[in-house]
Amino acid sequence: MPPVEIAPLAVPDGYVLDLVAHGDGRGRFTEWYRADVLAGATGRSLPLAQANHSVSARGVLRGVHFALVPPGQAKYVYCPAGRVLDVVVDVRVGSPTFGVCDSVLLDADRPRAVFLAEGLGHAFLALEDRSSVTYLVSSAWSPGREFGVSPLDPDLDLPWPADVEFVLSDKDRAAPTLAEAREQGLLPTMAECAARYAQLRD
Repeated sequence: MPPVEIAPLAVPDGYVLDLVAHGDGRGRFTEWYRADVLAGATGRSLPLAQANHSVSARGVLRGVHFALVPPGQAKYVYCPAGRVLDVVVDVRVGSPTFGVCDSVLLDADRPRAVFLAEGLGHAFLALEDRSSVTYLVSSAWSPGREFGVSPLDPDLDLPWPADVEFVLSDKDRAAPTLAEAREQGLLPTMAECAARYAQLRD
């Protein structure tokens, strides 16, 4: 059986995992999450506190969301049906790659997953109707500690396709730009995140 292939994203502490699908006349089977495989590649654990599932019509754009650190909210993201463009953004003040993003096409026909550590921003765009996203998170939803920046921030210039009409929630449409969120003190710092990562490695 070939191994899961894991590669770092352009945003440090983010990874893409090319999963192994097993198929025969009955259908297909995929181990979409393995704690030991993820820990072996990242050097840290993923404490599981909550599992989320969304189903979106084509054009639905969710994010860019992040949680304050500590504890923050690491995410392990998988698309079991449809196709989504998954985007990770470095929103950690003081990070050498602050404002950098990377994207991964998650397609149910080619099983892949994305892992992003605490303090990183996350967004995705549904490219087909009834696209499903299932994600494991390291801390439960805490509305007072969860924020967002605009996925349409022109300075971020996220790689959304031009042929899709976006559908956003009122909250995401009203979200500040990255610069505004920084000015308002809403963003996690790299120092806070580094301390959290060290704690998880120990």
